[in-house]
Amino acid sequence: MTSRAAKAEAFRALHVPGSPFVIPNPWDRGSARMLAGLGAKALATTSSGYAFTLGLPDGGHVSRDAMLAHCADIVGATDLPVSADLENCYGEAPEVVAETVRLAAEAGLAGCSVEDTALPGNDAYAFDLAVERVRAAVAAARALGFPFTLTARADGVLTRSYDAAEALPRLAAFAEAGADVLYAPLLPMEDQAKAAALGKPVNALAAGKFAQVTLAEFAAAGVARISVGGGLSRLAYTAVRDTARAMFGPGDFLALGTAMGSGEAEEFLAAGTPASGTG
Repeated sequence: MTSRAAKAEAFRALHVPGSPFVIPNPWDRGSARMLAGLGAKALATTSSGYAFTLGLPDGGHVSRDAMLAHCADIVGATDLPVSADLENCYGEAPEVVAETVRLAAEAGLAGCSVEDTALPGNDAYAFDLAVERVRAAVAAARALGFPFTLTARADGVLTRSYDAAEALPRLAAFAEAGADVLYAPLLPMEDQAKAAALGKPVNALAAGKFAQVTLAEFAAAGVARISVGGGLSRLAYTAVRDTARAMFGPGDFLALGTAMGSGEAEEFLAAGTPASGTG
């Protein structure tokens, strides 16, 4: 097994502005191992994808303990570094955010994110509080003794609580507070370039209309990392929905014939298994 510090250093080194890597988002051990077997360089958890496995909606409905246990499970599934979607870090107070970062490191994660949304609603934290929360997260990360990558998220464009004109000053303040990576999901491409100009690696979300943007186009905007959020898990649910409708409706089972065989699936899972064979 690769050491926590080595994973963290490898993860940090992947972030090269203008030369983005794709960080896919598994939702369980099997999807983590399959993505590792298919060539992922790092993994990121998805709060929505995991919530769906529990029959819950996204957005603050999974407890911190449950989410951290899930993160530890994903960490142990492969040898890859893992960053976690920890929503708003499970509390408003900066002290709670800092504690969550410390617990994230104890779970074996190479990094995590902190959002500026007051979950479970869609309202954004006030600007100054949002910055203070990032500052507390950064301080906790720096005290760990290894390069834990802290991603600061400005989620207002995603939640529609503010627009790009508000997101960019927030990202600038988060950069000033010491965040390692900046992330504003669904930020327009022209504004992604402005975010990249702030001097920190930028994560972009390939979702919605941005799923039509190519890796080369994200690179031209200066993006360093591309995630897919809950997209892969929703794609799996889409296959279940469409196939079930065909089975329960006209009695059509044809989609099942397009599934990969068990042997092929097992090959990918084996390829992503930790070198020690455990975990």
